[in-house]
Amino acid sequence: MPWPPTTITRSPGATCRSSSSIASIEETVDSYAPELKGSGYEGVRIKDILQMSSGIAFNEDYADFDSDINRWGRGFALGSSQDEFAASLTRGGEPGTQNHYVSIDTHVLSMVLARATGKTVADYMQEKLYQPLGMEFDGYWLIDGAGAEMALGGLNLTLRDFAKLGSLYLHNGAVDDQQIVPAEWVAASTRADAPHLQPTPGSDSDPAAAPSLGYGYQWWLPPSDSGEYMAMGVYGQYIYVNPALDTVIVKVSANPYYNDQSYVPSRDFANLALFRSIAAAGAD
Repeated sequence: MPWPPTTITRSPGATCRSSSSIASIEETVDSYAPELKGSGYEGVRIKDILQMSSGIAFNEDYADFDSDINRWGRGFALGSSQDEFAASLTRGGEPGTQNHYVSIDTHVLSMVLARATGKTVADYMQEKLYQPLGMEFDGYWLIDGAGAEMALGGLNLTLRDFAKLGSLYLHNGAVDDQQIVPAEWVAASTRADAPHLQPTPGSDSDPAAAPSLGYGYQWWLPPSDSGEYMAMGVYGQYIYVNPALDTVIVKVSANPYYNDQSYVPSRDFANLALFRSIAAAGAD
């Protein structure tokens, strides 16, 4: 790899301090990252970015060589700036009206975080999450040629340490008696608060009416009565949280058939069924 990753190290006994560097998620991303003025992100609320409702025109198809996500990937591999890529994107719809997954939205969140705190994403995570959660092993972020973390998918942790992130949310943002993330944020993050974000259960009478996942703040929301939510990554990465069954499941994968939906392990709802079966068996 041409650029050394940024290492995140475990450090037992460290403390976490609260931060109010971002006044409100109703603010626009370009008010923190002025590089985005003149782009499709100008005037878009932080909340819309959190909910993958930025309105940015973007092709996320990994099977399409010329898709936007693959253009970004080739640029990243060659050291191009992710900030510049984000600033090149244009508007495709009205922000806050349609849930359309755009990986670069997550990079834009990292731009806002870095500008607001004056820290790198890795340093901020070290202080606010890695140390307070008592991570067991060192991790690292992939970075671009400008030194910016691949916030949209470059975090490398062990399975057990990924599970600690899921457990943090399972326990409403607390570890033992320390509140790491505000419980109000956890609740807001894991619910769909607008019609375009709602999951749909599908229809038994209409095979063409497939179920769909809803969306919170960077969490996927299945149709569910038990409050389940998931983090999902390309090639089959999952953090599954089921509060009703007090369960966190982490799955790490390198699925070479990820783009083939005829291959059952490539389907998100097949993996969801697996997680539900494991959670139910553990509750018996």
